[in-house]
Amino acid sequence: MTTHELKKIVNSYEAAHKNGQKAVLATVVALEGSSYRRPGVRMLLLEDGTMVGAVSGGCVEKEVYRQAHSVFTTQVPKIMTYDGRYRLGCEGILFILLEPFRPSPEVITQFWASIGQRTAFHMRSYFNPHFGEDVNYGSVLEVNETILPLREGYVIPTDLESFHQTLPPCFRLVIIGAEHDAVQLCSMAGLMGWEVTVVAHPKEGKTAMDFPGSTDFVNAEAETLHINADHQTAIVLMTHSYVKDLQFLMALSGHEPAYFGILGPARRREKLFNELLEQNPDTPLEFIESVHGPAGLELGAETPQEIALSVLSEILAVINQKEAISLREKKGRIHA
Repeated sequence: MTTHELKKIVNSYEAAHKNGQKAVLATVVALEGSSYRRPGVRMLLLEDGTMVGAVSGGCVEKEVYRQAHSVFTTQVPKIMTYDGRYRLGCEGILFILLEPFRPSPEVITQFWASIGQRTAFHMRSYFNPHFGEDVNYGSVLEVNETILPLREGYVIPTDLESFHQTLPPCFRLVIIGAEHDAVQLCSMAGLMGWEVTVVAHPKEGKTAMDFPGSTDFVNAEAETLHINADHQTAIVLMTHSYVKDLQFLMALSGHEPAYFGILGPARRREKLFNELLEQNPDTPLEFIESVHGPAGLELGAETPQEIALSVLSEILAVINQKEAISLREKKGRIHA
């Protein structure tokens, strides 16, 4: 599960809570065999039948909601098992914790504070895979060493198994440039659930409305740009201006993002590097060697949409430390 998916769950809960709706949180806490999604994935179930998120590719969700009826009624958590060996293509057995979801206002406040501060947090779910209902089943959120139960009054048990998950800050993509291909990259990254910051030169006259999927829009020149590029951040430089690219490259050369890409051919990249070193000879060699230019994987991309797919694919491979190969050529299971 990603932090972005959990954000959607909390947002939906807050809206439903204002309307007086009860909510149930479903968490895959264990798996035997293989499955479309791995343990840690969660979905929110509301009384009116709304489901936010998914615990599989769509084949399990109706059964999860049916099993959750008793939790809505009794407010007692339960473990359900779903055996897909004879019904699904994944042929696995899912163990899913269903629990009342009613976090206190403090939990909600701490959660959004963690999101804003871009700090990692932890979730832990307590359960017994071999027994159905139990009032001691439940989950907690741990932020800055503070343990926060996901339902008021829950006391952590000492005699149950637990599933632990660490959720890093939301992955962020910083797009420097405002041409048509930047719009496509922004839109596709937004669909992936990434936080997208678009940086445009003030003279371009662009606004956030020009970039569907963006979460932040900045009008800035290289000299005034301030970005905290942590290890959950990717930067793609694509202004289509050699001078601007060089200025931004110089301004960002001290950062260590998870990914740094430059759009354009290899000859242009080398010219940028040469001039960067001439003007700033103290530029770390490690920074230059880490830059991906031309940005993207070799997919035969031609259109702005295809180029965006190529760039996003490379970013995903880099941050997951994977060699981009066809799954047909992969030996063993898809997920380790």
